[in-house]
Amino acid sequence: MTTTTAVLGSVSLVLSAAAPAAALEAHTPSEAFALRAVTPPPQAFLRAAAALGPADYVVADGDTISAIAARFGLATGDVLAWNGLEWSSLIHPGDELRLSAPVSEGGGASDAPPDAPAAPAAAEAPTHVVAAGDTLWAIAADAGLTLDALLAANGLTRDAIIYPGQTLLLVALEPVASTTPAPVEAAASAAPAEMAPALAAPVALDDEQIANVRVIIQVGRERGVSDRGITIALATAMVESWIRNLDWGDRDSLGLFQQRPSAGWGSAEEVRDPARAAAAFYGGDLNPNGGRTHGLLDIPGWESLSFADAAQAVQISAYPDRYAAWEQQASTWLAEFG
Repeated sequence: MTTTTAVLGSVSLVLSAAAPAAALEAHTPSEAFALRAVTPPPQAFLRAAAALGPADYVVADGDTISAIAARFGLATGDVLAWNGLEWSSLIHPGDELRLSAPVSEGGGASDAPPDAPAAPAAAEAPTHVVAAGDTLWAIAADAGLTLDALLAANGLTRDAIIYPGQTLLLVALEPVASTTPAPVEAAASAAPAEMAPALAAPVALDDEQIANVRVIIQVGRERGVSDRGITIALATAMVESWIRNLDWGDRDSLGLFQQRPSAGWGSAEEVRDPARAAAAFYGGDLNPNGGRTHGLLDIPGWESLSFADAAQAVQISAYPDRYAAWEQQASTWLAEFG
């Protein structure tokens, strides 16, 4: 059976050949990204993909309603409504959740269980429509939420990328009540500073991303950059732009590496030239910006820095921990396309 993989935000959905042909033709990966990745995946497509999933789900330890909904391409409000739950409801390991609208006596799907009008609760939940330049951290702060609460409410992880027009729920969901307490010894020995960074969810690159990956690799090879340096560049581009040559960003940031003309990285046209942007990221003797900017090769001892610290030395990001999550996949891309 043939499969089609569609990359939606940071989620890869695999659709079997049994899916309706019209749905696949209307939402192929190439057409989705023809919108230049600034429009979130259509809910209709997510629901079509979810139709291939199970009708029910048994809650596991650590699950949240929003994460379960996101896993199957469903709206959190719908899952709440179908199960007669409120936004503040608790779920427990072993609970069984319905993942589709219940069927009424007339054979059609009802909007909500008769005794649980949860739809109004979903409509009343505060939301935020992402604008260009928004970050998850800023949105959470403005809403008076912790970052983790915002991520949990929307089924996102810390490496997630958001796009203008995307709607985020601004609610703090209650955590799942666990029946198995964490071992005290394990908790005491797991110091955050010593834990390996969480890996980003696997991503299937589309043609646009692959073309940009090849440019970054080629420019690195021409400058004699080591494989590790090229891998750092690939991971940085994924974090900064989803490896897309964006014409928008925070303040005047543009292009693959979100370089800023106002900070000396070149004109708006220059920073959106993928080859030049990659050359500026690498820097060194062939740095197209001369001494105005410092690339990876201009950082003394960059080879001995951690993966994230090396990328951060160039990007000066407010969230340097995001780069390390992509190291493994960036190495794979280098091996496949280099």
